[in-house]
Amino acid sequence: LSLSVKGERIYLNARILASILHIPRTGLYVLEHKKWPEVEGFRPNQILSLLYPNDPNVHPNMALTTNRLSVDHRLLHHLIVHQILPTGGGYAKLSQMQVCLMWCILSKIEFCFPLLMLKTMVRAFSQKKS
Repeated sequence: LSLSVKGERIYLNARILASILHIPRTGLYVLEHKKWPEVEGFRPNQILSLLYPNDPNVHPNMALTTNRLSVDHRLLHHLIVHQILPTGGGYAKLSQMQVCLMWCILSKIEFCFPLLMLKTMVRAFSQKKS
């Protein structure tokens, strides 16, 4: 990510952002937004059966809604969409990325937060431009 201010080029990448925020830039590089992330150990069916224990028919190709989540999982989703991975629009549905982040948090698997922040910013800016 870069921009120019008064003719001076300013760069921001995951390393610089991690340094500014004093947070690590280690862990999974989870960046898929439109499809299920391909991450070792991540099985969409397994996390979905954990998130929706009362729905034996839940599967990765169906629309995933928050109203059927438990209170704990709904709170986790709320934290993700408002703090970790803010998105515009409604919050009634879960994206594949949000489910993957829920899996990381519930499984105590580290993900590269600075890179995720940058990619989210770039994605939001790109959507506003088009």
